[in-house]
Amino acid sequence: MKSPYNTPFSDACLTSVFAGFIATLLCMIYYLGYKEVTGFPLSILINVSSMIFIINLLFLAIGFIYYFFMKYSKKGEALFIILFVLITIISVVITNTIHRADDLQLNQQFHQLLNGLLMIIGMTSFIGIPFLFHNKKFHEEVL
Repeated sequence: MKSPYNTPFSDACLTSVFAGFIATLLCMIYYLGYKEVTGFPLSILINVSSMIFIINLLFLAIGFIYYFFMKYSKKGEALFIILFVLITIISVVITNTIHRADDLQLNQQFHQLLNGLLMIIGMTSFIGIPFLFHNKKFHEEVL
């Protein structure tokens, strides 16, 4: 049943927040697994609490962007996907220029950790949000 509170804006934002929860869980699994396998010691910047906070706020903002593209452009979804594919690629390329530690191995591990997290966040945004937004079962059961 369609609720009077379900608007295109609320659907876009809530879908994005839900995708953010999924991205947060996937990032936490990747982060904890990566730390377990490599023993990466530099977790001051990237840790569980910062991931939970930042990823969920980021996906709320992405929900606003998704709504803006859907409302103001007939090809909004395609533009949104292209934009976030480009943002993901550029973020991964820029990440490889970051110098986090003097130790080459720690620097490489930091790049691998951050690139993995960025790819999870990026793919969840440009694949997950449009998929969930158009999924009727998701709208009926979750929204």
